[in-house]
Amino acid sequence: MSLAPDLTEIAARARSDLRMGVPVVLSGRGGAALIMAAETLEAQRLADLRALGGTPVLAITARRATTLKARAYDDDLARVILPPDVSLGWILSVADPADDLKSPMKGPLTSERGGAVDLHRLALSLVKSSRLLPAALVLPLTEGVEFARRHGLTLLDTAAAPQLELTSPLHPVVSARLPLAVSEAGRLHIFRPEDGGEEHYAIEIGQPDRAVPVLARLHSACFTGDLMGSLKCDCGPQLRGALAQMGAEGAGVLLYLNQEGRGIGLANKMRAYSLQDQGFDTVEANHRLGFEDDERDFRIGARILSLMGFSSVRLLTNNPAKIAMMEQNGINVIERVPLKLGENTHNLHYLATKAAKSGHML
Repeated sequence: MSLAPDLTEIAARARSDLRMGVPVVLSGRGGAALIMAAETLEAQRLADLRALGGTPVLAITARRATTLKARAYDDDLARVILPPDVSLGWILSVADPADDLKSPMKGPLTSERGGAVDLHRLALSLVKSSRLLPAALVLPLTEGVEFARRHGLTLLDTAAAPQLELTSPLHPVVSARLPLAVSEAGRLHIFRPEDGGEEHYAIEIGQPDRAVPVLARLHSACFTGDLMGSLKCDCGPQLRGALAQMGAEGAGVLLYLNQEGRGIGLANKMRAYSLQDQGFDTVEANHRLGFEDDERDFRIGARILSLMGFSSVRLLTNNPAKIAMMEQNGINVIERVPLKLGENTHNLHYLATKAAKSGHML
């Protein structure tokens, strides 16, 4: 028996360290590297990194590289070579598009070409799953294990890379009766992932028969829309409309998944909003930040439905990606139930972009 943390738990430690600005060490057959998240990097740690010698690079996604006109020789990422006199401000300006229009010339940027990129890819995966800007400093090390031990840093074996791409197993924590305005017969279920991530919720209305398709909704958390009544999206009206429809029918289940901002987190979502104020649409803003159109994992919803005993649904959605992901993960979508609510003068362009670029059926 061992009390030592497993790969999943060590990865959770690494994410926490990166969010605090603490470096982590990646090590495996392909070598080792010191990793720092660009967003949480501080001047002293940058100085300490440079004092180590070697040739660090700034790993950014291909999406961000396209904006900066940097060559992404590695398809999904670019390894930007740092200038000899690199400053913290320069690194942050490459990582963060906030001032792209004000200071468009950050280069020309030179990208590293050739060699293994497994450690760089894992570094980007870690910072993205930490809800940070997708940019990481990567410094090759000759002996990663000893370096991590000497400096007291979290050491993550690259064998964890495939595991990080999997949906973390979920476990029911508790459920309790929750009378709601739409139905007094409400019940809230809490599900907790093994990887230390945020919990997800299921709101069950009535007592749905598991033998027939249940009216269901996969709803991603939206602090601005659900709680603050934001007019920039249609999330709040969709949430309340879905619950109202379930209440009217007397049965249903709404999954409230903590995947704010299409999976990039609230801070990055606000960065995207700032870019939209500069004239970019919602998809373009995500790309300039270095993210894909949608970073959410709908497999989580399919897993929760299975844990609750549902195998088929009438899905309240306008998003074909949700339907496809349900079907691919064992949940039969018997019917798509449209949910067209919340259009206003502030979100017309947003809704049009979702239809044109993300295929939403609006």
